[in-house]
Amino acid sequence: MVVLFVLGKLLLMRWHTDRVPGGCSSGSAVAVAGGMVDFALGIDSIGGVRIPGAYCGVLAFRPSHAVVSNSGVIPVAPSLDTIGWFAKDPSVLHRVGHLLLRLPYAGIRQPRIFYIADDCFELSKIPARRLTQVVTKSVEKLFGRQVRHVNLENYLSSRISSLGNYSNGHKNGDSKFPLLLALCNSMISLHKQEFKDKHMEWINSVKPAVDARIVSDLSEDGDSDIDGCQNVRKEARSALSGLLKDDGILVIPTALGCPPKLNAKELSSESYNSQTLRLLSLASMSGCCQVSIPLGTHDKCPISVSLIARHGGDRFLLDTTQTMYTTIQEQVEILAKSSVSSKQAMNEEAAEAAKEKGNAAFKEKQWQKAVNFYTEAIKLNGKVATYYSNRAAAFLELTSYRQAEADCTSAIELDSKSVKAYLRRGTAREMLGYYKEAVDDFNHALVLEPMNKTAGVAINRLKKLFP
Repeated sequence: MVVLFVLGKLLLMRWHTDRVPGGCSSGSAVAVAGGMVDFALGIDSIGGVRIPGAYCGVLAFRPSHAVVSNSGVIPVAPSLDTIGWFAKDPSVLHRVGHLLLRLPYAGIRQPRIFYIADDCFELSKIPARRLTQVVTKSVEKLFGRQVRHVNLENYLSSRISSLGNYSNGHKNGDSKFPLLLALCNSMISLHKQEFKDKHMEWINSVKPAVDARIVSDLSEDGDSDIDGCQNVRKEARSALSGLLKDDGILVIPTALGCPPKLNAKELSSESYNSQTLRLLSLASMSGCCQVSIPLGTHDKCPISVSLIARHGGDRFLLDTTQTMYTTIQEQVEILAKSSVSSKQAMNEEAAEAAKEKGNAAFKEKQWQKAVNFYTEAIKLNGKVATYYSNRAAAFLELTSYRQAEADCTSAIELDSKSVKAYLRRGTAREMLGYYKEAVDDFNHALVLEPMNKTAGVAINRLKKLFP
């Protein structure tokens, strides 16, 4: 593995003389990237396969923990170690996976839903749209369904209660996404303690040429709470399994951004490394399977996105990767050629995100907050009827009937078949005393949707009051 790491550095110089190739298995990644081999293996405990794959622009697969035998492999941290593999061709990645996982033949199962982890993409140094739009468009084209946005901090906060013991790591003001930071701290603690258990006696007796800082860190007094870390692992696996079930996919950035430059300050930055490890800790601590998929380049450097499936969902993830890969690369090409419309696409994605936040606020009965989010969506993309109709619903709750009427009119101008817009405008006009116009709106809603009970009840009510 040392030979492969050195080889990785030398080979990478052919393309990026000033960039690092990744982690401990970077030699394998670069050998694949350089066309020397069709596939190669690597060890991934806390990112040793995923990061080199991302930095070298190749497919990298970390299987579910313990599904591929580690027999004959020198352990790093047994609770985290996995045997991963690299390939440029998704068919090769798929075939290698089936051999290593010893999978029998079975039909391909399509994914039910894709979750984009918005908070994870906030950590990325690459614009989120550049990464998520490719996945979103590919999912829509292949499976005909929208992705959903999720905030992992919020989802996991009530599901991994044992993380409280690892939440004291806010250094240098680094308090963004504290739960992911605590998960990262737990992973580092477990990794360090298990490595010490396996190798510290040998290091002390042989005294190999190891960086003094590493030896010093390993020699620090105090043992980690292994039982606590294992509890975190169990809860993390249960939480992600509950979210993804058998046919869900979680989408996150593989790395923070482009490969760092050689000797760059961020390589020794605790904050930078902590943010990178937060992304990696999700699969490492839950034991879920993860694949890093290249998405072309940014600033002439490889970038990627990762898909995560539940623990044991390796076949499903391999099948999904093979199914999506060609379409993803097509979308990368389309995005690269659409620089003129990139701002519009970015605004459209931001508008959708704002709408989702507005919907969440509306469900929580935070009407003014919902109005603000819908307004933001309209400013970003004023051609979507739903944004106006949704804001009208919030205005109705605030008894702002004129604003609600105006928004519904705008929605109807954009989409003349919007039943909700007619219903809401009818409600607003009824409250404003425009009874004839309100009846007209409710009648129009019935023309579009003859069995609509809300419209029928409203018409009967108004006819009784004003025959």
